[in-house]
Amino acid sequence: MFQTFKEWFWLERFWLPPTMKWSDLDDHDGYVFVKPSHLYVTIPYAFGLLIIRQIFEKFVATPLAKSLGIKEVVHKKIMPNEVLENFFKHSTRRPSQSDVYGLAKKCNLTECQVERWFRIRRTQDKTCRVKKFQETCWRFAFYLMLTVAGIAFLYDKPWVYDLWEVWNGYPKQPLLRSQYWYYILEMSFYWSLLFSLGFDVKRKDFLANIIHHLAAISLMSFSWCANYIRSGTLVMIVHDVADIWLESAKMFSYAGWKQTCNILFCIFSATFFITRFIIFPFWILYCTLILPLHYVEPFFSYAFLNLQLMILQVLHFYWGFLILKMFRRYIFTKNVQDVRSDDEEDKEEEEEEEEEAPKGKEIDCLKNGIGAAQNLIPNGQHGH
Repeated sequence: MFQTFKEWFWLERFWLPPTMKWSDLDDHDGYVFVKPSHLYVTIPYAFGLLIIRQIFEKFVATPLAKSLGIKEVVHKKIMPNEVLENFFKHSTRRPSQSDVYGLAKKCNLTECQVERWFRIRRTQDKTCRVKKFQETCWRFAFYLMLTVAGIAFLYDKPWVYDLWEVWNGYPKQPLLRSQYWYYILEMSFYWSLLFSLGFDVKRKDFLANIIHHLAAISLMSFSWCANYIRSGTLVMIVHDVADIWLESAKMFSYAGWKQTCNILFCIFSATFFITRFIIFPFWILYCTLILPLHYVEPFFSYAFLNLQLMILQVLHFYWGFLILKMFRRYIFTKNVQDVRSDDEEDKEEEEEEEEEAPKGKEIDCLKNGIGAAQNLIPNGQHGH
């Protein structure tokens, strides 16, 4: 059954223009052509990148974070309380006033002590800025490397300046060594991002990131197997060039360099909208949707390629909407914040700051319940 499916999956009519055979893409006369088996190496390379990432974060990103004044925050600790912990995990992280009253009675605590326990407990699950900076610094470094590599690989290629050359001779276009490494590095990086989603900082667009990474890997794999290498490299460079500005803006945001962050964010926004809403639809999609019809008749992989690119454009609209939300926040508050990620955590940071200087009412509550609080919070942390 597997062999039957494999033979059906690789039928030439799905992948190649009419009258073309896989044998037409066999290596000959020193020319090498793409083969699906080339892509197997991206999986071990992805795990290799995860190892390199750990080394990079430890020996490069962490010292850089410290030099920028980003400190590892040690959150307050609380003694375990089974009743409150079960409610926290299985009901809600933010109990209502009636819930607080019931929990206080059940645990023989004051309402203020219960509210304080939940505030401190929420901060324990909060990802610190050093962790966010490490992840962002790694993505910035790799996007920068990919962008530089892409420019180095493409600057002298005729199809960058003349889109008709993208399809000249298709599909009998030999694979260049620079194209091979550009694709392999890009795909390995996206595999590594997909593998690391489980332990990276959770963001609002977690599902969109999964879709984006899978769409990127699917698009690159498909374009490789159908030998859409020339258009594929154009798609990659158009996307990579904007990402370096976003990651650098976030790095300086975590460091508290607001003015630098705002400048970099404006550069990113301009680059994003130019590349994703002008160059991509009017250059890339025009190249893949219109120009091929002058060389070949429409066929399955032509339609499937453009379907994937259109899905990618839909994701561009989604992220463009988030960028506009950030712009709105910047205009009214003069502060750029990544709306994708940390709204909930920012609220918890504010609450943690309030813990350092509680209001008079809370101080009175804590004084009244000091005896019970000693069983709740160790080392007298409740009384300041």
